[in-house]
Amino acid sequence: MPDSFVEIAGTPTTEEMLKRIEELGSFIEESADDSEQEGHLTERLVDALHEAELFRMLLPKPYNGLEVTPVTFMRSIEAVARRDASTAWCLCQQNGCSMSAAIARPDVAALIWGDDPRGALAWGPGKATAVPVEGGYRVTCDLSFCSGMHNSTWLGAHCVVLENGEPQKDAIGKATIRTMLIPKSEIEINYIWDVIGLRATGSDGYVLKDHFVPLEHSVIRDKEEELTYRTSLYLFRQTNLYACGFSGVAIGTARSMLEAFKKLSIDKRPRLAKTVLKENMVVQHEVALAEAKLNAAWRFLNTELEDIWAAVLKTDELTVDQRMRIRLASTHGIHEAKQVADLVYDAAGASAVFHSSPFERRYRDIRTVTQQMQGRRSHYHTVGNYLLGGEPDLSSV
Repeated sequence: MPDSFVEIAGTPTTEEMLKRIEELGSFIEESADDSEQEGHLTERLVDALHEAELFRMLLPKPYNGLEVTPVTFMRSIEAVARRDASTAWCLCQQNGCSMSAAIARPDVAALIWGDDPRGALAWGPGKATAVPVEGGYRVTCDLSFCSGMHNSTWLGAHCVVLENGEPQKDAIGKATIRTMLIPKSEIEINYIWDVIGLRATGSDGYVLKDHFVPLEHSVIRDKEEELTYRTSLYLFRQTNLYACGFSGVAIGTARSMLEAFKKLSIDKRPRLAKTVLKENMVVQHEVALAEAKLNAAWRFLNTELEDIWAAVLKTDELTVDQRMRIRLASTHGIHEAKQVADLVYDAAGASAVFHSSPFERRYRDIRTVTQQMQGRRSHYHTVGNYLLGGEPDLSSV
């Protein structure tokens, strides 16, 4: 590794990260409309996010990463989401991807992140296969939902490895999945992201056919034995950090809507009503209920992450039970936040439908959050089955 990696800075605290985000807060919010119109984060916003090292929260320290705790990560994403959900979403996605540096060959991780202060990785789901050839793989894929790909320097593809035309199996009989790491300069973007919400995430896709990828530019995710850099943070799976981070996106978005409604209620008197909203008993009840839901969901997630992190530091392992707890608290946070957003949007009346309002884009965004994988209500089934003694389904935890 380059000598520059010898000097490792301390891990920023939650308070330090929140201060960085607060200093950027107004700019993030002011950039939201331009980002949405462009279909991805603006170049000036990306510059500012890189300057604050917000793409490096989960990156290992040897590659100039911050390596923050799961609690700090979730709270940072939530704080950004109060300003703009799409920005928070991209940060969550690309930070999760950067955990791949801990399983990549050190020289490859240095190439992607350590030697490039703007290095960033993005990927998404879809059909992808890899055929072993001398020196690497021939990759064919058709991928989408690659959030943040427009400001990324590398892209990933989760490929089923084929052997004689059939999926290669691992030691326990499961199909081998290798994630290919490909310079973005080698692909063409497939512009498909025409959606109702999270428009500025630029979650487009790309297609490759029989594209060569060197063996060293591939990794196997979520296996401890694959780690090339091992600290407590990387005992957590990328899925665990995605779950709590995307829950932070939902909670932060709902929080900003609720606070905006409190301000609106001071002066707004609906047509034919005798009082302003804040004096309406039904509104008072709904605001109290929303506050209870959102605060409880945030504290549940925050407390679980704090407790699990403390346990992992002591035991040097992340158990199935802890992974299930993260999934439950994260899913709960997303859906409680959605309920708060629904309540606020309804209570705001016609004021909420204008693009210039603090509700319209955020409502579209949070509804989009709940439609993707981390927001699936089936996660409750996964955890409930485990709590009742069923065979654990670890595919989403």
